[in-house]
Amino acid sequence: MKEFRRARRRSVPEPVAVLDTMTEQVIGRLGNVSESGMLLVASAPVVDDALYQLRFHIHDSRGREIAIDVGAHLLWSAQANTPGQAFAGLRFLTIDPAPLAALREWVNAADANAR
Repeated sequence: MKEFRRARRRSVPEPVAVLDTMTEQVIGRLGNVSESGMLLVASAPVVDDALYQLRFHIHDSRGREIAIDVGAHLLWSAQANTPGQAFAGLRFLTIDPAPLAALREWVNAADANAR
C-alpha cells in the first residue's frame, strides 16, 4: 500500500512508553511515529487541542537508548475499543536537532528493514 503522508511513519508494535514530562506520568504508548508527529495509544485522559511536553525513548543503530523530548499539540482523539484507552494524534511543535536526526534515522531504518 502506498503511503501518502508528508513524513514517513514507523509503526511501533513493541511497547514504547510515552511520559508527560510536566506530570512525570506515563500517559500511554506509541502507536506510530514520524519526525513530525505521533499516534499515541493513551491510557490516561488527554485533552483535545492541548499542548503537551512528552518524552519517549528509542534505540539507535548501535543499541543506545535515546530520549526524544517533544513539545506537541493534540489534534484529535477517539475512544479505542479497549476500555480506558484512546487514540490521539499529536503534531510535534518542538524537538531539538540531535533527537530529530535520531528519530528520522530510526523511522527510515524501519522502512529499509521492510524491503
